[in-house]
Amino acid sequence: MIELEGVPELVDPVMVAAFEGWNDAGDAASTAVAHLDREWKGEVFAALDAEDYYDFQVNRPTVWLDGGVRKVTWPTTRLSVVRVGGEKPRDLVLVRGIEPSMRWRSFCNEILGFAHELGVELVVIMGALLGDTPHTRPVPVSGVTSDADLARTMDLEETKYEGPTGIVGILQEACTHAGVPAVSLWAAVPHYVSQPPNPKATLALLNRLEDLIDLRIPLGELPEDARAWQLGVDQLAAEDSEVAEYVQSLEEARDTAELPEASGDAIAREFERYLRRRDGNGPAAGQAGGHATESGDPAPFLRDNPGGRPRPPKPQRPGADDEGSADDSSED
Repeated sequence: MIELEGVPELVDPVMVAAFEGWNDAGDAASTAVAHLDREWKGEVFAALDAEDYYDFQVNRPTVWLDGGVRKVTWPTTRLSVVRVGGEKPRDLVLVRGIEPSMRWRSFCNEILGFAHELGVELVVIMGALLGDTPHTRPVPVSGVTSDADLARTMDLEETKYEGPTGIVGILQEACTHAGVPAVSLWAAVPHYVSQPPNPKATLALLNRLEDLIDLRIPLGELPEDARAWQLGVDQLAAEDSEVAEYVQSLEEARDTAELPEASGDAIAREFERYLRRRDGNGPAAGQAGGHATESGDPAPFLRDNPGGRPRPPKPQRPGADDEGSADDSSED
């Protein structure tokens, strides 16, 4: 039985979740939820019992000193509430943790129990995967759902994925079976620069979330961080002719695949975001960065569309991380 004493009645609540691990390339998704929690000063009201869901040999606890007293922080999943005011107040329930090691069905049922008690109207789960996408282009973010009606009303893709899945896919299916509207947002992270952090992918997820739930999100220093990240990767690529050539091949393939996407609808979506960030209303008004796309420039949002093209040979780079590629983690 879930009892939520002290949690105020929420206004049109949306649950936003992200989990570190297999579904979080470059830590982009978990960092996005952490950004929301920090910018809106979230208040933690619940934490799942770590003993029930985590293998501590896989996700180890940490020991730290607090005024000379040793304390232990256990890996878990925490829930917090942020109250968002403005002309269109809407509260968020943030779920941030680590992909569980066991008992996934019980894990999802517990999260859904909180969603039910809080009157959550929509669950948005964010993830990130490694893909054949160049760092020089806007980060592709796809929005998918298992609900055909939701796909139509919210202009989303209905997922057709078959194969291995992570907690993002399992939680979305659990929501669908429980009759709770759920959407997954996936950002594609360049596989040749997979090390966290990736502020450009985090920014792309927040921009897509902003469009989805019609809520202006204060971006803080993220646009500047995204620009600095891209400049840093540009410099690294310029130092290696093989990497530079590979990036160019990805750019050409991406531009060719996305040419039909540079349509009136894509431009209209980006212009609507521009107007929202210029209208002077809401918590993000007047902040540095203003109109911020994934790259910090006024480029239209373009979805990734590999179209079955062959993968160019990947250059060997010291310290590159090859795990969690788009081929085995793009279930949603």
